[in-house]
Amino acid sequence: MTFTLDAVVVILALLTWQTLVNGHLMRRPPAEPAGQVTERVSVLLPVRDEAHRVVPCLRALHEQTGISDGELLVLDDGSTDGTAEVVLRELPGARLLVGAPLPDGWLGKPFACQQLADAASGDVLVFLDADVVLAPDGIARTVALLRSNDLGFVSPYPRQRACSWAERLVQPLLQWSWLTFLPLRRAERSPRLSLAAANGQLLAVDAALYRAAGGHLAVRDEVLDDIALARRLRASGVRGGFADGSALARCRMYSGWRELRAGYAKSLWTAFGSPGRGLAVALLLIALYIAPLAALGAGRGKAAGIAYGLGVVGRWSAAGRTGGRRIDALLHPVSVLLFGWLVVASVLDHRRGRLTWKGRPILAGARQ
Repeated sequence: MTFTLDAVVVILALLTWQTLVNGHLMRRPPAEPAGQVTERVSVLLPVRDEAHRVVPCLRALHEQTGISDGELLVLDDGSTDGTAEVVLRELPGARLLVGAPLPDGWLGKPFACQQLADAASGDVLVFLDADVVLAPDGIARTVALLRSNDLGFVSPYPRQRACSWAERLVQPLLQWSWLTFLPLRRAERSPRLSLAAANGQLLAVDAALYRAAGGHLAVRDEVLDDIALARRLRASGVRGGFADGSALARCRMYSGWRELRAGYAKSLWTAFGSPGRGLAVALLLIALYIAPLAALGAGRGKAAGIAYGLGVVGRWSAAGRTGGRRIDALLHPVSVLLFGWLVVASVLDHRRGRLTWKGRPILAGARQ
């Protein structure tokens, strides 16, 4: 796919405008919940070999306020590093479940979440990842965000901590991508399932609607189970989507290049529906955000500068709205180039059958 430079500038202007509009319209949690949350809330935390990083998450859960009737369920999914002992020490009020052996046709994360949901008794289910650290009222405000907006599910996106240069280049693309390419308010109710999105790091869902949509059983072989679950919920007529969670939680997904590369390899090959579509998206991003720079020395420096500036403005705005570093926006073309490389690496690893995560092969039952 090729574009003239003038067409690229127009497209980038429209995308940047959508980023700015989404930043303004994005749902945000109330400053504080209106009193105690009185309905029963189940906080569900799957863990597998998380002893090295789960303590901040557990301590934050221990300090939660604003919930009058709640339960904490933690499922130890075959850990071999003493994760269960850490949970019992740091969160004695939690109910610790021992995960069952992984059945055929399931991936590990969906199966862990389904077991937690089966054991939960709450009216609201709040799924949480072990690398997420909540604000003291994070759960209460998440539930208030869900109910006050009459949503069936909501995914407040935590503030992403990025420390190494690899993280700073890649991680901000997560927030930027959905603010730029996803019409947030329309996506909450659109019949187009391709617009449905969620982030499993922090996801609150009405328990009855979750079960009516089939729960994680319906997405048992999905690598990106959070997005697949959002699509199942939308297919059932349930409204919901992303929200700003930067004041509710923080998360450092990966520590350094090695973890980041492995983490993206396991999922980017399927993130856009198929490996071919993933490569097409990578090429499109390169055509929009990198190729125009070639015109700097070809007599089109002004147009190329505008194209670069529009990309920076979009990234700058997304960072400001989600608690990221604005200054990293200046390296947006480098970020896009690195992301494109990660997509290619993920597709190649997938085709060679090399993908694993936490000791389990991704291809065992994964939907192709």
